[in-house]
Amino acid sequence: MAEQFDVTIIGTGPGGYVCAIRAAQLGLKVAVVEKRAAHGGTCLNVGCIPSKALLHATELFAEAGHGFAKMGITVQPSFDLAKMMAFKREAIDGNTKGIDFLFKKNKVTVFRGEGKITAAGKVEVAAQTIETKNIVIATGSDVAKLKGIDIDETQIVSSTGALELEQVPQRLAVIGAGVIGLELGSVYARLGSRVTVIEYLDRILPGMDGEVAKTFQRLLQKQGFAFRLSSKVTSAAKSKTGVTLGVEPAAGGAAETLEADVVLVAVGRIPYTDGLGLETAGVARDGKGRIEVDGHFATNVKGIYAIGDVIRGPMLAHKAEDEGVALAELLAGQAGHVNYAVIPGVVYTSPEVAAVGQTEEELKAAGVDYKAGKFLFLANGRAKANQTTDGFVKVLADARTDRVLGAHIIGPMAGELIHEIAVLMEFGGSAEDLARTCHAHPTLSEAVKEAALAVAGRAIHA
Repeated sequence: MAEQFDVTIIGTGPGGYVCAIRAAQLGLKVAVVEKRAAHGGTCLNVGCIPSKALLHATELFAEAGHGFAKMGITVQPSFDLAKMMAFKREAIDGNTKGIDFLFKKNKVTVFRGEGKITAAGKVEVAAQTIETKNIVIATGSDVAKLKGIDIDETQIVSSTGALELEQVPQRLAVIGAGVIGLELGSVYARLGSRVTVIEYLDRILPGMDGEVAKTFQRLLQKQGFAFRLSSKVTSAAKSKTGVTLGVEPAAGGAAETLEADVVLVAVGRIPYTDGLGLETAGVARDGKGRIEVDGHFATNVKGIYAIGDVIRGPMLAHKAEDEGVALAELLAGQAGHVNYAVIPGVVYTSPEVAAVGQTEEELKAAGVDYKAGKFLFLANGRAKANQTTDGFVKVLADARTDRVLGAHIIGPMAGELIHEIAVLMEFGGSAEDLARTCHAHPTLSEAVKEAALAVAGRAIHA
């Protein structure tokens, strides 16, 4: 008789591996199926982790070249791209090997190969069938393509190819002004590339707070970025010397050409559900190719569940992780839950951008009466001492109850600072609660406190 598992998870990205570990902690017998040589999915192998390693390295390089002199430190920095890429690989290896250790520690059985659902309770992988009570689809997402533009990962690259370039392009064209395009554009801009970003919409960072996006665009332009907003790429012709892009106004009009050495296509991601046997199993998907689930991550087929990028919601690793934990607890008979109103988002550039909750645009569209408190890092003592004064903190609170509905930060350490506001929102806290919490001096976090004070018009240092 074949070995029987309580749950089999297809995909060991952030959602899948966290779900597996939590389920094992709760006493379930767990199997995972992974087609890559290393666990961790896109995030750890060709996404979040390697990009952050390069962002960190290039930020230090840029600071050494432009920021040290005014502090009395004299250096003439240079970089070795091959060594920088090796540094990135070390970050990947350290994280993926950590998952191997955790699987062994928690007695999770690993199957290597492409998993295919042949029926409820059955997953086929490498010519063997896994018998399982429950199946979790956690296969993540893939790069979205642009019609007529072929990605070769050499001259026209996705985020994957952009993390493996063997030399810094003199001219880098980025199609898409979202998080991925701006982060990877920043990496190569710091190393000397002339970066041009082409965006179909009339703004960068769609979905983020409008004031933050405008401020961020200005700061990126000061760093050398050029933007072609309200524009669409209609063609890409490769030659030995580079790529010629055809660019037209999004609303229609005369076409122009743009020359680049490398083109990065960063127009988003799509759910990865090919080859999983969903049609055979009868698992329903929506018009965007996402697997349809109910409030407990269950598909329309009993015993089959889905989490992460393959279902609705933001395609964020931490969102997938929380869903993995919640589903594991539900399968163990507990009460798993994800609060989708309090999921932070971060852009790991310099300065960083971070957000949680609703934007001003969303609150206005919903007719919510709110108050906004804003505080500039220019008035923060620690930011002044560190000479990192670009940006601000904005706190949005309900005008009647003072409950914090959202927060938006552009500035130093924004990705860390956002979390005290996330915790506050998780407990339904008010701007007054945040304002009356003692913050150490001098710290960047005092800007968060001052923004909360500003909601009531009583910031001290503004």
